[in-house]
Amino acid sequence: MTDTPRKFYILDTNVLLHEPLALYSFQEHNVVIPMTVLEELDRIKDRQKDVSRDARVAIRSLEAIFQDASSQQISQGVEIDHKGVKLGGVISIFADHHSAFVKEAFSEDEPDNRIINAALYLQESKLPAKVILVTKDINMRLKAKGAGLKYVEDYRTDQLLADVDLLSKGYQHIEGSLWESIQNCETFNRGEDTYHQFKTEKITAPYPNQYIVDTDHEFVGKVTDHFKDGVELLDIGYERLMGQQAWGVTPKNIYQGMAMNALLDPSVDLVILTGPAGCGKTLLAVAAALELVIEQKQYDKIIVTRNTPDIAENIGFLPGTEEEKMMPWLASVTDTLEVLHKNDNCSASSVNYIMDKANIQFKSVNFMRGRSIQNSFVLLDECQNLTASQLKTIITRCGEGTKIVCSGNLAQIDSNYLTPVTSGLTYIVERFKNFEGSANVYLNGVMRSRLAEFAEEHL
Repeated sequence: MTDTPRKFYILDTNVLLHEPLALYSFQEHNVVIPMTVLEELDRIKDRQKDVSRDARVAIRSLEAIFQDASSQQISQGVEIDHKGVKLGGVISIFADHHSAFVKEAFSEDEPDNRIINAALYLQESKLPAKVILVTKDINMRLKAKGAGLKYVEDYRTDQLLADVDLLSKGYQHIEGSLWESIQNCETFNRGEDTYHQFKTEKITAPYPNQYIVDTDHEFVGKVTDHFKDGVELLDIGYERLMGQQAWGVTPKNIYQGMAMNALLDPSVDLVILTGPAGCGKTLLAVAAALELVIEQKQYDKIIVTRNTPDIAENIGFLPGTEEEKMMPWLASVTDTLEVLHKNDNCSASSVNYIMDKANIQFKSVNFMRGRSIQNSFVLLDECQNLTASQLKTIITRCGEGTKIVCSGNLAQIDSNYLTPVTSGLTYIVERFKNFEGSANVYLNGVMRSRLAEFAEEHL
């Protein structure tokens, strides 16, 4: 490596597991990979977990960069070349095991300690350049700062939002009556639907299929087009929205009404439902799926899938077929089916009959890669635990005539490598916001029970 005023970014293992191609994100700066990181990637790549794939991708990316380099070039730095494009920076591997060259702030028995010690050594030897440790481990960031490292950062290159509170909710509330602020409005019909075009400052940054609701309940509409200082809205109407029904289920609040409208809309191919536990995400999705498959016959089958932290390790040891193995993790769906048929004479028989008639299939996320799903209603539950790349793998499986519903609660992330702002669920909400074939709704309010509502607010 050459002593230049450019920054030196030292990448922790968890950064490469979170984003295997992160080493291309630092453009003209220097990227340093400690030997300890390579050792950790080597241990992880053969595990039966989702992160093992990410470890292998990271290793292959490093091998592609260093394949023609000599050992001296690897330690000094090789130009970062991404798909034939020189990014301007260099990447090197630092032999952090040579304790003679590294001033120890911590004992060398822990991988994190060796990486911090290497960062402290480089901070001193590379002056006046900035040496920055990049890690997603909060405790490691605290340890590094406490040991005297001046610059420690989280990896935020893939974050579309600085704060999850900025995430689009899929609707805008207009204080008072919307019509009081409108001076000129053009109203016209397309078939049985009524549309309005007008200019207003009350609706800010509209996007397709965003719902517009005024607090006087005089108007509920959906954005179908937008132009400079104005919008085109489909007039839905509050009573019509709340009067919708799917498999005997009607909305209990305006948020469920908007969600059901999106679920039943044949022009919307992707519906994203977010919100706290008990707000009705799974209930509405399952009810809409049964309505569209059995009653309206718009789709041939229902595919239910979800990610689980332990699935790659434990699914093979459970008895039965793939669907039987998946049942413990998809109990939320079977519970919902039981709720929908609890008043039948024999609810168990009704559930079995409906599962057969709707051709409900329970699939593992692990087996979705390579498939092409046609004419299906796909329900992807617990999306908050999926990365953006995992969601891309699943969504790109959807072929003609398929509708996919992604639901999740960003307050219940189980993954060690994800936060609300880096979750794949957050990613697709932002990335698909301007896609006319998608809609997202944040379901505000817990409808499960007063106990669940109190727990959501106070625990």
